[in-house]
Amino acid sequence: MSAILSADDLNDFISPGVACIKPVETLPLQKPEEPHNPYEVTTEDKLPAQDHAPAQISLTDCLACSGCVTSAEAVLVSLQSHSEVLSTLDQHPSMPIQHGNISEELGNGVNEGKIFVASVSPQVRASIAATYGISELKSGWMIDHLLGGPLGLASGGSHGSGFTWIVDTNAMREACLILGADEVETSISSPSLNAPSESTSAPKKPVLTSACPGWICYAEKTHPHVLPHLSRLKSPQALTGTLLKTVLSQQLDVRPDQIWHLAVMPCFDKKLEASREELTDIYWRPSSSREPTPPVRDVDCVITARELLMLADTRGISFPSLPQVPISTPSFPDPILDTFLFPQRESQSSSHKRRRRNQEPAAGPSGGYLHHVLQTQLANSPGGRLHTIRGRNADVVEYTITRPLTHPNPSPYLSHAEPRLRDSSKTIEDETREGEEKQEETIFRAARYYGFRNIQNLVRKLKPPRTRRLPGAATTMKQASKNNNKSPNTAKTTNTAAAGNINDYSYIEVMACPGGCTNGGGQIKVDDVGLGARQLKGTDRENEGISQKQWLEMVDEAYYSMSSSDTEIDDDDQGDLNMQDDGDDGEGKGKEMVNGIDVRNVRNVLRHWSESTGIEMGKLCFTTFREVRSDVGKGADGEKDRVVELAGRIGGGW
Repeated sequence: MSAILSADDLNDFISPGVACIKPVETLPLQKPEEPHNPYEVTTEDKLPAQDHAPAQISLTDCLACSGCVTSAEAVLVSLQSHSEVLSTLDQHPSMPIQHGNISEELGNGVNEGKIFVASVSPQVRASIAATYGISELKSGWMIDHLLGGPLGLASGGSHGSGFTWIVDTNAMREACLILGADEVETSISSPSLNAPSESTSAPKKPVLTSACPGWICYAEKTHPHVLPHLSRLKSPQALTGTLLKTVLSQQLDVRPDQIWHLAVMPCFDKKLEASREELTDIYWRPSSSREPTPPVRDVDCVITARELLMLADTRGISFPSLPQVPISTPSFPDPILDTFLFPQRESQSSSHKRRRRNQEPAAGPSGGYLHHVLQTQLANSPGGRLHTIRGRNADVVEYTITRPLTHPNPSPYLSHAEPRLRDSSKTIEDETREGEEKQEETIFRAARYYGFRNIQNLVRKLKPPRTRRLPGAATTMKQASKNNNKSPNTAKTTNTAAAGNINDYSYIEVMACPGGCTNGGGQIKVDDVGLGARQLKGTDRENEGISQKQWLEMVDEAYYSMSSSDTEIDDDDQGDLNMQDDGDDGEGKGKEMVNGIDVRNVRNVLRHWSESTGIEMGKLCFTTFREVRSDVGKGADGEKDRVVELAGRIGGGW
């Protein structure tokens, strides 16, 4: 979602529909009117005013309607907010966990209790860090103490409930990066996938990221022709929710609805994602489960960085006063997943500080999907070189990987071939560079599109050509398509991104927010004044003269920064990050490092997750998308419109 869109300002630049619909049968029942004489005659001004009950629009109703795109946050604020978090904590006691099991302290009241778990994105930690002038690591510790510490939410409320586990979404982000690279490789190796079905895990080339819910909502409701290109992979938020619900429900022998998962995200549109029907337990629930129950969301509630400060302020907690030290939490029931989700436990007794790092600046602030795909392609292509071309603005970038030709053609400036007349307008260095480029072949192309203005240009290029029935139309369209998709080597092509055929790309990273996820609509802004002076007192936010652009640079710096005291991996181990494969010692303990991620270890964890829960990997890690059709203005005449459409297709019409 764009940074200009928030809960208080719903005027986005994607035009909402003219009407918001709701099925009549779901409207609240009216109170029965008092009996009256049907033959009584009265004037209109004397009719009693009818007190209609207000219509309640649920999030399911909102998602079923294509009347608007991102303006649906007016509904979401009341359904998923910091008030809902406090209300749930006050209604249910927290199930105490000891040694990976539920203790018996609740006794017969265990059915009323819940296991509260939370997941926090690195962009939120960066926003908090920039606000209070601390490192991203320390801001994460403060959030942990607010959600799960004795000085946080557990210090108040009816039951003193707090969150048992607070998970860093960087853990499942690593899984998403690896699975996303596999998905791209499958799409490249299967060019025949022109129209993949919902059961097919490989999308059509070029593969478009699907981790941004604002972009997905826009595509489903306005541009269904791009749906075959969308990655089927779940986002880190959704994948974290699926892991927590599947593992905890089986390991602790509780129902999924007794596990309450809160996600702290940078974007309001993540509330939309959490409410999708495809992200509930009915899609991964084992067939041998007990009696059918209503669907349970993998993510029960989503709040943003600003709502996190509201959460502390409502509870009367001074966020800046929270400890900036690690918090102690119970061990996760599954030892393998405990090490994967909480790698810092492994090194608490030693001098090693192993913590998952955020992506480097070259990866961007949105999780590094494109960067990891590029690094994977480079690792699989020895001698490959990465070229970057900036587009019309900083949010459009093209990436090309080339490698030397096996049998290059002789160049008049690089070999002893017959000399040619040299262009006097070019230097020898320019001609030499052009000669080197001619000795290379392009093996992979990708791009990045951030912001809805750029996304609209992207979807227009992906739109299939319209079919014409007039004589000669096919030839004309074919020629027009040929002219629009000229090779970037032609003379008229400018040296900007997306100058060639959009179908030449293998992967495109798409995010709705200009600048990426650190600029999410739920992030703390430079002009925020409604969070309470107590929460922002004594911070750099009191400094005057800081523009929003400068503030975003501070957030990005906090996102990318890693001070010497926050080092995740010691200098002795840093060399492993630059190695692609450390080899295998025969027991599967070798490392396969790509982009600083142990690919082999992540694959083993995913395999263990699937085997321990008895759920196949496709149901755990992948999802589906569907076209959302508008029913606004369509009533009994729907069949008539359909007949007219069919008549027009066969050459007739009215």
